[in-house]
Amino acid sequence: MWGGDAGGTRFSPLRDITRENVDQLQVAWEYHTGDSSELKPGMPPSSFLATPVLHNNTLYFCSGYSRAFAVDAETGQERWVFDSKSKMGGSGTAKCRGVALWKDPTARRKGENSTGDSATPCRTRVFMGTLDARLVAIDAETGKACVDFGNAGAIDLRQGMGRVHDHEMAMTSPPVVINDLVVQGALVQDNQRVDSPGGVIRAWDARTGELRWAFDPVPPGAPSPAALGAPDGQRYHFGTPNSWGISSADPARNLIFVPFGSPGPDFIGGHRTRDGFDLAYYANSVVALNALNGEVAWHFQVVHQDLWDYDIAAQPVLIDLEKDGKTVPALVQATKLGHLFILNRETGEPLYPVEERPVPQTRVPGEYTSPTQPFPTFPLPLHPHKLSADDAWGLTFYDRQACRDKIEAANNEGIFTPPALNKHSIEYPGVAGGQNWGGLAYDQNNNLLIMPQNYVVTYNELLPREQVLENTDDADDYSPNLGTPYIVKHEILLSPFGVPCIAPPWGTLLAVSLDTGKINWEVAFGTPRDMASSMSWFPFFPTMGLPSAGGPIVTDTGLVFVGAAMDNYIRAYDAASGSQLWRHRLPAGGQAMPMTYRGARSGRQFVVIAAGGHATMRTKLGDTLVAFSLPEQRAP
Repeated sequence: MWGGDAGGTRFSPLRDITRENVDQLQVAWEYHTGDSSELKPGMPPSSFLATPVLHNNTLYFCSGYSRAFAVDAETGQERWVFDSKSKMGGSGTAKCRGVALWKDPTARRKGENSTGDSATPCRTRVFMGTLDARLVAIDAETGKACVDFGNAGAIDLRQGMGRVHDHEMAMTSPPVVINDLVVQGALVQDNQRVDSPGGVIRAWDARTGELRWAFDPVPPGAPSPAALGAPDGQRYHFGTPNSWGISSADPARNLIFVPFGSPGPDFIGGHRTRDGFDLAYYANSVVALNALNGEVAWHFQVVHQDLWDYDIAAQPVLIDLEKDGKTVPALVQATKLGHLFILNRETGEPLYPVEERPVPQTRVPGEYTSPTQPFPTFPLPLHPHKLSADDAWGLTFYDRQACRDKIEAANNEGIFTPPALNKHSIEYPGVAGGQNWGGLAYDQNNNLLIMPQNYVVTYNELLPREQVLENTDDADDYSPNLGTPYIVKHEILLSPFGVPCIAPPWGTLLAVSLDTGKINWEVAFGTPRDMASSMSWFPFFPTMGLPSAGGPIVTDTGLVFVGAAMDNYIRAYDAASGSQLWRHRLPAGGQAMPMTYRGARSGRQFVVIAAGGHATMRTKLGDTLVAFSLPEQRAP
């Protein structure tokens, strides 16, 4: 399973690679997908973010161009390639974080009957989402489409959504497979229009592709789309929050835990109360769904009336927590704010107090803000809640003063400062987090949550639509937000030299103790060596700490493996102390989550990571899956 188990703990029991020998790791093999915009001019910018899954000594994964691959887990030898032939184009980057596997318990193996018939086709299936909003099923053995699933092996996820523009909707994360159902969410392009496609969660029969249930994230009792005058064929509401990240599951309790974002557009919300119901009812929430019928068991909202793009990006992590002398089934939800909410996964009730605290209020006509926001008290928030002009930083007096001037001129009331009209606002934590989709790993031996954290300031401005020129030179920095009175100009708070206006580190790796609620260690990780920006002129490459995209894994021997940072390295850390024990140069950016497994033939432990970069982060792009292992022991 993606993340190692259904609950996404990312913990491996393997013990061959240890603190003592990790520095001996060497490249065992490399596989090249050929899918990179560096290699294929004219294709959309690519990001290779996939984490493979393992079955029958085979690794299964996907590329950003909606192709699936199967390679031998011990040699990297290609077994098959499946091309979904997705329509390419649109804005954003081409990405796929992984695939899901399902094994049909009723299908016949080869030779199981007296006639000697061949095995049932598609006995084990690979499910992959595509850039053009389809869910495809692939035979894990042959790499051919499972033609009995959906329409010749694919389901068009745009069905029932109403009007969907080209490239407006995509499925970029793996689905959840539970009870012979394939449960999926999808990405909807941010900040385009108020009537964008909705974020319905649907469960499909893993054999036939028939729809079994759908959860439309609108409040209980909301009128149906048909009652609101929707065109024929539209079954789901438009403009609802979507879930583009990775969900988790608890098969024993028949629960699926879905992390939701905000209703679009992200930074404008005056339109969200519509037709007598609130579009943000399930927004920015982790929602527990009954896997049997899609009904809501509970939901917990981490941000009210989101105007900051603080969607829940990280996968919910399921652990068993010792509290008050009892073992409690828990869920840990990391957020872009650096908050960790620890909930009872059966009920959704916080296991530690959560306080509703007053926050700044909007002064923009037609907008509204929640008077309070939820703050966890255990663990305490991990990210600073304010930024002052005294925090301005620069390489010289000149750019430090320029940063100070920017901060002083902006609307800046601390955490949850709402967007301002015709004026920049300081958003800190920024849209990248805190924690992002890379999420966290759970070290069950030390009761630690280990995760990357970003420290980047977002610097946005609301502008009346009529004031914005149609042919501005930097149109990519503006969001159209059709159906609202405002357009948003997006920026990161940078100095004239293109360097962040706050002191490094801009990215760290940290460990939080669930025994004390405190940070056990926090280390900067990432150097400017590979940054495609003005920072590349540094005459040396210190570990300054860079923003990241991707997550860690942890092993039973106390090793944390992580790529993620904006340089071309994979690293290993001591889970108990945070000391860096090993690093290896990658052929491109490693903005993905690694994995580890044991080869069935050799018994060797491997560590694998996708090294293909992230186009949005401007890291080096490529197409390589890299596997590491210890040197083979040879007989004397």
